[in-house]
Formats: sequence, C-alpha cells, structure tokens
Amino acid sequence: MDPSSASSTIPTVTQRDQWMVESQVFQIFQLFSSIPQTAQSLMLELQRDNHITYLTKSLSHLPPSFSVLDANRPWLCYWIIHSIALLGESLDYQIQHNAIDFLNRCQDPNGGYAGGPGQASNCYMPHLATTYAAVNALITLGGQKALASINRMHDEGEIDARACYTAISVASVLNILDDELIKNVGDYILSCQTYEGGIAGEPGAEAHGGYTFCGLAAMVLIGEVNRLDLPRLVDWVVFRQGKECGFQGRTNKLVDGCYSFWQGGAVALLQRLYSVVEEQLAEASQISPKSDVAEEEQESLYGTSRNATCHFTHGGTGEPGFSDFKNIGYNFINEWRARDPLFHSIALQQYILLCSQVYILSIG
Repeated sequence: MDPSSASSTIPTVTQRDQWMVESQVFQIFQLFSSIPQTAQSLMLELQRDNHITYLTKSLSHLPPSFSVLDANRPWLCYWIIHSIALLGESLDYQIQHNAIDFLNRCQDPNGGYAGGPGQASNCYMPHLATTYAAVNALITLGGQKALASINRMHDEGEIDARACYTAISVASVLNILDDELIKNVGDYILSCQTYEGGIAGEPGAEAHGGYTFCGLAAMVLIGEVNRLDLPRLVDWVVFRQGKECGFQGRTNKLVDGCYSFWQGGAVALLQRLYSVVEEQLAEASQISPKSDVAEEEQESLYGTSRNATCHFTHGGTGEPGFSDFKNIGYNFINEWRARDPLFHSIALQQYILLCSQVYILSIG
C-alpha cells in the first residue's frame, strides 16, 4: 500500500513499519539492479570466509548488546556452532573443549540445561528450549566427550507446541523416545492447528511460523504427521512469503530474516510429505469435485513431480504400531522429496544475501 493513498486515514504503527521495511528493501534492490553484472555476482555470493571469522570470534567474545540474551546462552552456542558446521568448517580442539565445558556448566544435576552457568536454580530452572539448543550444539560438535556430557532431562516444563517439539526432538536424538512420552502429544498439536492452516503455540491462538515448524516437526518425529490438514498448512506457509521475498511469521506482519529458517524449514518438511498431501487432496476431492482451476493450482504448487510413484506413508492414526522411534527422524530426512520448491526459493536467497548479509557485513 502506497503511503500517499492513505491520506484520508491514520496509518497504524504496523503500516509505518511495513512502509519503512519496503522502502529499505526497494533501495537495496534498486542499487543492486544499477550496478554492473560482475558486481551483482559478487553481491550474490555467500561471504563464507567472513562469516566463519565472525562466528569463530563470537564463540569467545560477544559485544555488550548481546547481554539481553544472557538467559539464552546455549542458543548462542547452537546458532554459532551449527552455522560453522553448515559452512563446512571445523573447530579446533581447544574451542570445542571450551564449548563442551561451558554447556556442561549450564546443565542441571537433575537433568536439562538452563540459560547459562549458575542459572539452574529455583530462580532459573532448566528449560526445554535451552535443553534443545545445548543438546543439538553438543551433537553438532560430536565426539565421545561431547555426547558423554549429556544427562537425562528433568520433569515438568512448558506446555506449548514449541515445548512439544523440543522435548520430542531431544528425546529422539538421545534415543529415549517411547510411547509413554508421546502419549496425547499428537492430539494437543492437532488442536493447535488454526482455521488458516498454520499451527499456533496453544489452542485458540494465532498461527505462527515458529510454532508451525515445531508442531509439524514434532508430528513427523512421533509418526502422526498425516493427522494434520497438510494442504491447508502448505497454503498458509507459502503465502507467508512477502513481496520483499522474505518470510513473515504471521499473517499481515513484517518479513523477518529469522522466519527464513522457521517457514523455510517447514517447507523442507512438507516437500517430503508430498504423497501424504496428495492423499489428503484426493480424499477431499471425493467430497468436493476437483475443478480444472483447482488442478491447475495444484500443478503450479507441486511442479512437475505430481505423477511420482514414490509414497510416504508415515503414521497417521495417533497410535503407532511400533515402539521403536529411534529411526523415524533419520528415515524421514532420507525420504524422496518433491523436486520443485513450494515457494520462490531464488527470491528468498536474494533477499537473505542482499538485505541481510550485505547489511550485516557493512556494519560488522
């Protein structure tokens, strides 16, 4: 919406923020389009060496502005260590040793990880989210010392879709996931799926990108993913990509770099659930006949792979017929996936590289 067209109304704070973001993104894209092609190619490169230098330095020192994340320090370890691993770099022995030692000091003797050393007390209890971050950071580091430092989890904790995922995920990677732990989890997450198709943090709340990823991933890990309305979930996720090319977390909100992970992660899961989506669409068509327009929309959504013969039949009854959950996640990520992305992936990459990376490197 053009600000000049809203002269008869009073803009809201959200509208002003949206206009500001759109203006900044437009300026970046306008600058990009005006420079020579060779310079454009450089701007669209991932500055790997710069990122590795920044990340490695950040493991030992962060500026004062990060003090607001003092209760989330295992998350900082996870984000940094995982990013370094994704860039194909390894940490030297001393840095690995320091990271393991730090995370070990965040661990409560009775299980679980707090937000930092000394925070596992009555005031700062161990938390599922920081436990998830710490365990995944240690698994990313790998090795006997890192894995041996992990104890079991504590009882009680959070009661939203994010907590369901972090608990299920940690239990899965530690190979302690069982029928008792997942009891009624699928029912709860199913109750969090909203009329829009996304998943909220709790029943009756608004669908949100972070909770959608967490809820969907948890349902995958417990083998109940096709209890969700997946076609509606696909619609909700792909329509969260804004005209700036990034993702927003909720309907009518600003695009934000972090949702490239949450919404993009949900799409990556959905691409491996192609056959389940097809089955649900087929079931729906028996109730409401499929029109030519609907078929064209579906072709556009799923690309050229809609006639594939590979099928993923995973759970769905809420009562899995097996008690061994240890290979569900591993088998899932090795499943065939739809070849074509469900959203404009190239535009998202350009948004990240131009609007996030270049800006960060210019002020870093």
